[in-house]
Amino acid sequence: MAPAPPTTDRDWRAFARTLALSMVGLFAGYLALAILVDPYDTGRSTLLSRGAVRPQGPRTASAMRGRDPAYSGVVIGNSHIQLIEPAALTRLTGIPFLQLSVPATGPSEQFALLGWYLKHHARPDAIVLSADAFWCADDPAFPSEHGFPYWLVGDWPAYLRGLIRFSAAQETVNRLGWLLNPRHKTAAADGWWDYERNYLSQGFGVDPAKKAALEKPVGPEPEPHHGGPFPIAARLRTELARIPAATPVVVVFPPVYARAEPPPGSPRARAEAACRAEVRAVLAQHAMSTVVDWRDGRSAAADPDQFFDQTHYRLPLARSLTAEIAAAIVRLRTR
Repeated sequence: MAPAPPTTDRDWRAFARTLALSMVGLFAGYLALAILVDPYDTGRSTLLSRGAVRPQGPRTASAMRGRDPAYSGVVIGNSHIQLIEPAALTRLTGIPFLQLSVPATGPSEQFALLGWYLKHHARPDAIVLSADAFWCADDPAFPSEHGFPYWLVGDWPAYLRGLIRFSAAQETVNRLGWLLNPRHKTAAADGWWDYERNYLSQGFGVDPAKKAALEKPVGPEPEPHHGGPFPIAARLRTELARIPAATPVVVVFPPVYARAEPPPGSPRARAEAACRAEVRAVLAQHAMSTVVDWRDGRSAAADPDQFFDQTHYRLPLARSLTAEIAAAIVRLRTR
């Protein structure tokens, strides 16, 4: 048998071209499939959209929920306002409300979600924003320790870059499986998540160590990077400019336990009050706006049975806050 001809440089170049073209083809094929499937149902491709939320965390589910035209009212914040039930707000105001809060987020993530919501709701009936301690940081970038999928609510280039990751490829496959399952499970369309049971299962309200932590008073000095200046004022002014003048905007200073209130007249008390005052001043520039302030020393904030920890309150208090938010919206709409 004749020996095989030697491999030449031309052969290697042809192999390399074939391999490179194959890789490009596979990449292009995956990207086309991912765009078509739209793994998080952002609406950029609606061919496989089914109008239902696939079970997933609120960080990614917000892309689908935030564009749902059924909801003309929205609550945006983190776990400090997540127990506000959207259906209750709907009953009290007549506005179909969406809960778009995402745990462990600050202003950067929350305003990104606000922008996404406004992109799909040109004239909202009401917007509720939660202004907690994260709003009072001194870094205008408002960095977070937790990742957030900005690419899902960004522009097309950001979205395409976001699809080029292993987690997005996994979710493309997962969404296909979900779509093909005739008995697929769905998540709450309005974003409602009652996390009370999660806290109770971790021993809050029972565990002596957690009870002791609840009763530990805060000191007189401001938290690091929370003593001012407060760039939230400029950022909020920019965000309010995007909201229609006729849309009621309610900013909530959510409850904290009495032990989390700094000593009166202390540097921390002055810093926190100054931050809230700046938020109020900027908000007043939007004619249809008001503040619901639960940092005003009301008696409910001194009841340890109403709190899991110093910044997370329980459902009974949340229901009272919900009623106050609804009343504020009704007042604004009937001016």
